Amino acid sequence: MRYAQGGGLTESERTAREQIRLQAVVRFEGGETNYAVAAALRVSERSVERWRRAWRERGEAGVLSRGSPGRSQLSDIQIARLERELERGPLVHGWADQRWTRARIKTLIGRLFHVSYTVEGTWRLLKRHGWSWQQPTRRAIERDDEAVEVWKKETWPRVRASRRSAGPGSSSRTRPGSR
Repeated sequence: MRYAQGGGLTESERTAREQIRLQAVVRFEGGETNYAVAAALRVSERSVERWRRAWRERGEAGVLSRGSPGRSQLSDIQIARLERELERGPLVHGWADQRWTRARIKTLIGRLFHVSYTVEGTWRLLKRHGWSWQQPTRRAIERDDEAVEVWKKETWPRVRASRRSAGPGSSSRTRPGSR
């Protein structure tokens, strides 16, 4: 099942789901049908079938939660080290420009910790720890910020005002079929 924003269940939500599965086990022991269990617990029959099979094969332990499937392979200490290394920049780690990509971060994690992540798994790890993707703004070397500010304050209001004062006969204000 996919969840909004790429996340999964919180610990409390996982516990609540586990309680529903444990209620199903009590009903299995009472001899109820899959249909009756599904209706009583307001879940799909398919889920009840899966739970019943797990219960038959492994007992109550079969329906218990196994925890978050997205557990990090890195410890908190390793995450802190990764953040320090990322702050040092890609040049320090042998890349020719100052741009971190998910593939480069994946490679860095492999080099530092001998742990293999997928590119998507790398992104989830970063997102979980507060990182976001950013695209660097490209500006011309010749750009004069002071001249841009003067233009915004002096020229743009005049240009904008002249467009507003255009009367109903201007080409920008005519309606289709009014000519």
